Amino acid sequence: MLKLMAAVSASRPPRWYAIPVRVALVTFIGTLLCFAVSLLLAIPGTVLVAKLRGVHPDMRIAYRYIALPMALTAGCIILVLGLAMEIRHYRQAKALSAIERLS
Repeated sequence: MLKLMAAVSASRPPRWYAIPVRVALVTFIGTLLCFAVSLLLAIPGTVLVAKLRGVHPDMRIAYRYIALPMALTAGCIILVLGLAMEIRHYRQAKALSAIERLS
């Protein structure tokens, strides 16, 4: 039973090709979430500004000039930070895997 548990707990070496998949997925979800939240805040702001000016609200402003640039900016930041974190995690896991093999 102890040998079976040792075989199960032995970790496999890290795979580099999983990094882009995880980063792309997290970036996509983070960008969508940021777009949704910024649009949620931009629509009432656009309506409020239009009401104060006495004109009809143009919702294209909320999409084109507020939510989309914020989402793209956040997506770029998430992409860079996600790549940095995943590469660091990959290097640490690779080093730990090498140490585990030596012992």
